[in-house]
Amino acid sequence: MLTGADWWKKAVFYQIYPRSFKDSNGDGIGDLAGIIEKLDYLNDGTPDSLGIDAIWFSPFFKGPEHDFGYDIADYCDIDPRFGTLADFDRLVAEAHRRGIRVMLDLVVNHSSSEHPWFKESRSSRDNPKRDWYIWRDGVGPRRRPPNNWRNHFFGPSWTWDEATEQYYLHSFLSQQPDLNWFNPAVRRAVDDVVRFWLDRGADGFRLDVPHVYCKDEQFRSNPPFYRRAKVEQKMPFGDRPLTITLFYLFGLPEFQVKLFNQHHPETHLVLQEFRRTLDEYPEKTSIGEVVSENSQITASYYGSGSDELHMNFFFELAHCRWKAGAFRRCVERWERLLPEEAWPAYTFSNHDIVRAISRFGGGRDADARARLLALMLLTLRGTPFIYYGEEIGMKEVRLPRRLLLDPVGKKWHPFHRGRDGCRTPMQWSGEPGGGFSAGEPWLPLGPESERRNVAVQENSAHSLLQFYRKAIWLRKERPALITGSYRSVVEGVPGDCYLYLRESEGQKLLVALNFSARRRELELPQKYLPSRMLLSTDSPRPAKANARSLSLGRYEGCILEVGVRSSQEGALLARSS
Repeated sequence: MLTGADWWKKAVFYQIYPRSFKDSNGDGIGDLAGIIEKLDYLNDGTPDSLGIDAIWFSPFFKGPEHDFGYDIADYCDIDPRFGTLADFDRLVAEAHRRGIRVMLDLVVNHSSSEHPWFKESRSSRDNPKRDWYIWRDGVGPRRRPPNNWRNHFFGPSWTWDEATEQYYLHSFLSQQPDLNWFNPAVRRAVDDVVRFWLDRGADGFRLDVPHVYCKDEQFRSNPPFYRRAKVEQKMPFGDRPLTITLFYLFGLPEFQVKLFNQHHPETHLVLQEFRRTLDEYPEKTSIGEVVSENSQITASYYGSGSDELHMNFFFELAHCRWKAGAFRRCVERWERLLPEEAWPAYTFSNHDIVRAISRFGGGRDADARARLLALMLLTLRGTPFIYYGEEIGMKEVRLPRRLLLDPVGKKWHPFHRGRDGCRTPMQWSGEPGGGFSAGEPWLPLGPESERRNVAVQENSAHSLLQFYRKAIWLRKERPALITGSYRSVVEGVPGDCYLYLRESEGQKLLVALNFSARRRELELPQKYLPSRMLLSTDSPRPAKANARSLSLGRYEGCILEVGVRSSQEGALLARSS
């Protein structure tokens, strides 16, 4: 197991959506026992496994599952669908035995409407827990909502409660009422939850939408979208896919700027308190899901670099156009904006967005593009997060509306049909149920599950899964790829290629990525010579390097060791790679 206060800087993380990873009892829903069955696949200590170092688990706590885990009714118990607290303890023990850290999802902007806290709060206006949530009177004789805030899914952020004749606030579904983070009792209660899981062996938390915790205390209405102020350092539209650009241009679907119901300054004080609790426990970490159009605002949630979040996802990288320059500018922007002590974190897929292999497309070249993305993810300065199934190229599944379960997908949405398509069961084999379940899976498997699965790719030397394994285990052996510095290389580099140098004491690695469908010949600057190939995405026909140039095939990426001079050094490198 990686040790030390900064173990998370060296780790490769893997996200598991528990409902969809492995079902052990045939009910069609993944569970903790099923995850334990597959821990050796993730890391058995040898290069025959994926080699990841930590798992972030989407929620498996008790709740009615209106939002499939993100509406929690008991923060300190496991939902029976997934197992028991004893199963969780065994999961932690088995994961730690294999050197795998355990990260939980902390969903505390809101609870479930079935949480005892909210039931008490809703029972009467003078209940002691009334102020644990956000209640407001209606406006005017018609008792209109307190303001114009819209939730982050669809519709208004306010729901009328007939029994107590007030509105309650919910930033997401009406079954997900927002906690009142200005109430010290709420902060203490959440702190108790955090300590409960840390005492039980959890190694840290992913914080769900922390930028939404605190809201404007005056409850001012948000301005209409056409009044959106221009902000410095905002992401250039040319770096966004068309759908994202249209979203920001036209404000769909809500036509307002969420100015007063997110990114409140008080949130930074909340995160500082959270960090102080984590610092009381050895070797714990956190990563935030902060979303903002303004990269400077996103970076601010690191605080000074050591007093708020340990890491935060930089989602702009996942939403780039398929352009070398767009990816390079995103990385450089993040490198420039982060505080000196801060550490980047990158991902291309998760449980909320279209899977990367489908989002970035490529048709018959989709797998080649997926390899290129994997190489970039695993070689940038920062902590990589891999979404389950990404290592075998699981694709977005387009489900008919009658099979949609995600509440977002059941309503009209301008860009997608909900999030079910990226949450389908893990494809372990080509047998019925995909090796995921002996019963009927809770969501249908992808149409390619019979030929795109773990069993098939384990038996193919040049599969995407085998490439992920090689890249992850190579990363472990090269300090420059873990904690080394980052510097992009632009001299003599074509516009459709992205080159950067990773450097640590005594080691220089050059990463070269060709985003073009054409072969590219690069003249390497003298300072990057001589060099030796360590890994290529194109295993049958790897990139060729000589004393002066580098030849990259279509959508090919490679890692070069720079400054290899002696035959003895070369022989050592050849054996280790």
